[in-house]
Amino acid sequence: MERFTGFIAGLGTSAGRRLVVGHWMDSPLGAFTDVMTEDRDGLRTLLAPHRAVADYVSATYRFDDVVVAPLDASLSPAGERSAEPGNEPGTAALVLRVSGGPLELRADLGPLTALGWMLQLVPARMAVHPAWLTAVNRAAGILLPGVATAGSAGGGRREYYGVRSIRGVERAAASWDGAGLGPLAPVDPPVRFGFSSVPRTPQAVAVTTTILPARR
Repeated sequence: MERFTGFIAGLGTSAGRRLVVGHWMDSPLGAFTDVMTEDRDGLRTLLAPHRAVADYVSATYRFDDVVVAPLDASLSPAGERSAEPGNEPGTAALVLRVSGGPLELRADLGPLTALGWMLQLVPARMAVHPAWLTAVNRAAGILLPGVATAGSAGGGRREYYGVRSIRGVERAAASWDGAGLGPLAPVDPPVRFGFSSVPRTPQAVAVTTTILPARR
């Protein structure tokens, strides 16, 4: 079993580019940040900080292009220590910054949403357990169309998203190859990297992703 603990932020831009940022504090590959992005024409690109991440993520999701480049990233309240999944401030705004390769991004995250507060009531061990995430998979898709909590990770593996809290993305400024991407927009159409999109409304979640190996 492999587990990645951190944050996923999903947002759209008026230029049509949609961005999914994975900001991982703990994983089998160490701490890292990666970005999955799809442009207006449907071209799917992975930004990875080094080859090991690029190879692992490319084996799990689908891309048309992979860019390996150092990524400088942070997620923290202004003037405070970095946030930790499941233990981030409930009222203070957070700022997500990512810089590297063709991407420059700043996203301002608001306080926990009502659903985010409710998710924190689920016991931590249950919230990330594959059996629980399989059971709530259909309900997740009803609450957030296009979203799934359990599905295929390729090669016979299974993947599970255990979300611990949710924040809205209130503002964002981003550029790609030096060209501004315009104001924040819904993630529409949904992204097509794996079995699940992110919600249409720009959001950031504290999450534990679990990948189980193929059964022998």
